[in-house]
Amino acid sequence: MAALLETGQNLIGILVRRMGWTMVAAALITCGGARAQVANDLYRAQTVVTGQGEPNRIIGFGACLEDVLIKVSGQQALAGDKRLAAYKSKAKEFVSDFSYHDQYAGKPHHDEQGTRDRPFDLTVTFDEQKIDGLLTTLGLKPWKAQRPMLGVFVEMQQGPKDYIVTADGTQADLQRDALSAAADKRGMRFVLPSAAALAASNITAAGLNKVPSEKLTSVVASQGGEAALVGRLVWNDNDLGWATQWRIDWHGKSYTWQMRGVTFDEAFRRGIGGAAQALSGNGNPGTYNRSR
Repeated sequence: MAALLETGQNLIGILVRRMGWTMVAAALITCGGARAQVANDLYRAQTVVTGQGEPNRIIGFGACLEDVLIKVSGQQALAGDKRLAAYKSKAKEFVSDFSYHDQYAGKPHHDEQGTRDRPFDLTVTFDEQKIDGLLTTLGLKPWKAQRPMLGVFVEMQQGPKDYIVTADGTQADLQRDALSAAADKRGMRFVLPSAAALAASNITAAGLNKVPSEKLTSVVASQGGEAALVGRLVWNDNDLGWATQWRIDWHGKSYTWQMRGVTFDEAFRRGIGGAAQALSGNGNPGTYNRSR
C-alpha cells in the first residue's frame, strides 16, 4: 500500500511539473468534484524561514498574517500597510497551528550547517474568528462568497518575442508556475486559454488589449472562466523589469492598474491581487508604486 501511495504521489508531481497546476486542478475537479473554494484554506499561508528557532518563526508568523489578511479580505492595499506593524509583532496570538517542511529534507548537513541554518517552509494556520475580528478593526470584512474563476490572458513582450501565456505553450512554463503561486497566495482560482482556443478565436498577442472582455470570457467559459483578467507585460531594459498593465471588467465596471520595474512574479501577484480587490468590492487597485 505504501508503495502504491508513493507511486501516486510521484505521478501527481510529474503531472504538476509537466502540465502546470491549472490543468492538473481541472483534471482533479473532473475526477473528484469541484472544490468549494480555491485557496487551500483562506486562513492559511506559507513563507520561508531559516531554521526552526522562535525569533525567525515570529517573523514568519508576521509575514503570513499579512498574507492571510489580504487573502481573506481581497484587499491588496493591505500589503505594506503601516497599521499592520503592531499586529505582525504579536502575530503568534492569532495562530492556531503551524508546521515546518525542510526544503533540504533527505540531504545531509554540510560542514557545520545545522537545522538552524537550513531553509524551511513554514505553513501557518490562523484562527478564523480572530482574523475576521482584526479585519473589522481595520475597517474591512472577510470575502467569503464563492470567488469567480478568473480567465487569465497575459501578453509577454520582450524584444522581438511577443506571445500570450497559454495552458499548453512550452515557452510559458515559468509564467504558469508564477501565476499558480500568485493565485494561491491571494485565494483565487484561474484558468488559462489553450493555444488552439486563441487561434480559433483569432486572438493574437498584438491584438489582445483590444479584444472585448465578453469575447475573452467566452474563450474560457467551457473551463469555468467567469471573468477575464487581461495583462500586458513589456520588458524594459532601463528599469531591468517589466512594465505591466492590467484590466478586468466586472458588473458593468472597468478596473485598470499598472506597475513597472518588477519581476513577472511580482507582476502576477499584483495582477491576481488587483483582480481580487476589484471583485471583492474593495475598489480599483489603482497604480502600484514599487518604492512604497
